[in-house]
Amino acid sequence: MRRRALLLSTPALLLAPPAAADLIYVLNSGDSSILVLDAFTRTELRRIPALREVHHLVMSPDGRDLLIADSGGNEILFVDPMTGDVRRRERISNPYHLDFSPDGRHLVVCSLRRNQVDIYEASNLTLLARLRMPDKPSHMAFRPDGKVVYVTIQGSGTIGAVSMETRDVLWEAPVGREPAGIVWHRGKLIVGVMGSDHFAVMNPETKEVERQIPIGRGAHTIFVQPDGKALWGTSRVQSRLAEIDPSTLEVRRIIELPGGPDCIAFDPDGQLWATLRWAGRIARVDTRTGEFETIRVGRSPHGIFIQPRRAEQS
Repeated sequence: MRRRALLLSTPALLLAPPAAADLIYVLNSGDSSILVLDAFTRTELRRIPALREVHHLVMSPDGRDLLIADSGGNEILFVDPMTGDVRRRERISNPYHLDFSPDGRHLVVCSLRRNQVDIYEASNLTLLARLRMPDKPSHMAFRPDGKVVYVTIQGSGTIGAVSMETRDVLWEAPVGREPAGIVWHRGKLIVGVMGSDHFAVMNPETKEVERQIPIGRGAHTIFVQPDGKALWGTSRVQSRLAEIDPSTLEVRRIIELPGGPDCIAFDPDGQLWATLRWAGRIARVDTRTGEFETIRVGRSPHGIFIQPRRAEQS
């Protein structure tokens, strides 16, 4: 498979960039910084300092703010996604993973180090509930109706189901050693079992693991392709990217992607971008051919987000 590496200092001289290229946000957890790149030239536009350790990010329901969680710094940065300007910073207890409820009313925060899951009023960040969920609540996925959020608990190897109505833990069930990323897919929960080599498929009604999807050691997290035609899972230890059939949940192909692929984002052309956690790079992968290029960023890149801007030209 052909691949090429690209340094941020490489000048883009061959083609004139579009008037407003897409922006790529990369969270360098080891550098305490947020890198903003021009997706066309692959060059650095700005570097936003964080207090300590940024990991995950999410867009606000109205599309106005990109929320970037600095877990070690105990704050969330509210960033203008079109420019990279920091609008404000809010003090929040150890925000590791975060997401909005489907109706946009609540913000849920997983605190990996403090063993808690916090539910906030999204409009003003009022803390509504704090649930103690030892050990190491990590990632989350909402049921489509928004009534339940499912949280992976790395230390105990379980999934916890939390009622968004009563704000109580409904149940906790084993799923495998060190569960990480989780997604709701067609009535099932698909979970990366980081301490093993597969994704577990759990039925949330029976709380039973119905099957496994082997992809490689350190199976970490899974993302849905925007057109719904594929699922993509990452293996951090074996450094693999797996394309999974959304109907059969069979692995269609494995792309060897050195550097420890972690989080994924898709650009408007349908191409896949992944952070390479151990290599200090990100990769742009052609989802048709499997070919990829890598771009040097900062230390231990984790979360990644792409803000389309090409629509400004039309």
